[in-house]
Amino acid sequence: MPILGAIIKKAYELRNMPVELKKQRENPVVSQTTELKKLLRKAQFTAFGEEYDFESILESKDICRTFSERVPVFDYNTMYKLWWYRALNGEAYVSWPGRVKYFALSSGTSEASSKHIPITQNMLNSIKRASVRQLVSASKYDFPVQFYEKGILMIGGSTHLQFNGTYFAGDLSGITAGNIPFWFEHFYKPGRRISKASDWATKLNEMVKKAPIWDIGVIVGVPAWVQILMERIIKEYNLKTIHDIWPNLTVYVHSGVSFVPYEKSFEKLFEKPVIYSESYLASEGYIAYQTRLNKRIMQLIVDNGIYYEFVPFNDENFDEEGNLRENPQTFCLAQAQNNVEYALLLSTNAGAWRYLLGDTIKFVDVKQCEIVITGRTKQFLSICGEHLSVENMSRAIEMLQEELNIVVKEFTVAGFRHGSMFAHRWYVGTDDPVDAQIAIQKIDEYLNQLNDDYMVERTEAITDIFIEVLPTHVFYEYMKKLGKEGSANKFPRVMKGQRLDDWEKYLSETNSNENIKS
Repeated sequence: MPILGAIIKKAYELRNMPVELKKQRENPVVSQTTELKKLLRKAQFTAFGEEYDFESILESKDICRTFSERVPVFDYNTMYKLWWYRALNGEAYVSWPGRVKYFALSSGTSEASSKHIPITQNMLNSIKRASVRQLVSASKYDFPVQFYEKGILMIGGSTHLQFNGTYFAGDLSGITAGNIPFWFEHFYKPGRRISKASDWATKLNEMVKKAPIWDIGVIVGVPAWVQILMERIIKEYNLKTIHDIWPNLTVYVHSGVSFVPYEKSFEKLFEKPVIYSESYLASEGYIAYQTRLNKRIMQLIVDNGIYYEFVPFNDENFDEEGNLRENPQTFCLAQAQNNVEYALLLSTNAGAWRYLLGDTIKFVDVKQCEIVITGRTKQFLSICGEHLSVENMSRAIEMLQEELNIVVKEFTVAGFRHGSMFAHRWYVGTDDPVDAQIAIQKIDEYLNQLNDDYMVERTEAITDIFIEVLPTHVFYEYMKKLGKEGSANKFPRVMKGQRLDDWEKYLSETNSNENIKS
């Protein structure tokens, strides 16, 4: 197989050269304007395009400005209730040409019921292009030829799709599985049969059984479930590290959640250096991926079927629950600034228009379109103005792990009224011995350093900080109870409302069953 590796590597390098040269020549702002024109032109004769007169927007001198003035901002609920339900019922030309054949089921981390996100052939083509670009970018890492012959283990949701009379519905990984290039089948693990399993325990057991016969070079998946798989394999075969069974494992591609809290626990599973590469693939589209080996930041994909707008994530644009207010202030790429937290709006070739994705990002370098994900619009803590982001929380956990030399695999935080003032409660998942009071004291110190608003409110309004240190399995069993075990499901970093009530009820029941030892 060395000839195959040499051919693939050469193909990657040849494909990479024009892409890189093209990016150097192009202006991202121009690329975005071009994408918007393409989207409007393609969708102008849909029901949505006629409602908002895309034809006249295309004739305007400032298309980006006119588009933002004419078309309102939508969250999922409004987009679904006004438009996407029609596509779900089989109507064609609703918000994108043709009839939608696929809907991705996505609940995210802040919604109770499943969302139905339309997936068009144009979107599938865009995802495929972005995936190939990210794969091609590996040629710059100067891996040996043999690396390009190794298996790529992709741990996603079930690839089985449900047919509902007019459309197929399922996990995005199931929808994209049918679009895998024929040449990729040789590398793709765990293979179609195992990937179809909808039960995480079944899939996990099958992957553990197959592990000795695979030669894995790359793993792709959400950190929590990838970690569980590697730990199971190490335990099953009495190994010291995962490299005892997969000596060629070189790259881990993660997405969906900050990797910072998981890095320390991952390092204990490896014997050799592993490159961590981040990607940003949502059900609504492939948004960004990491392009530099030495910088853990991602680059927005600006020329692949998505037009971006940015809403400053502040009290003027969002209420205390993270809901978008009417007529929010929005900016296009040309107006975006570095180090400002924005909520993302997407207009896509799947028929999403000025659609609130629910993620928040910051630009590290606007000119290079380099970003970091900071959290979710509904996963932040600001019960009295402390404006605590998931980015702050993850960094505090990272610092805690370093200082106390422990591994924290999961955590979540809640805020609540405490007498006439307020309080926070941290739920920290670790299997290492730790003094809870020292841990919460340290977390409080870190957050005072990281967030000025927190520091002010900590002295004025947040009178107490509490902590519950829990075994890691408690978090995973809760996800299993919710039917969100494995695949792309992430444990919520902030607990609010009914979800907080359910979580506390679960902990109370678990305590009463003596599954948690004080």
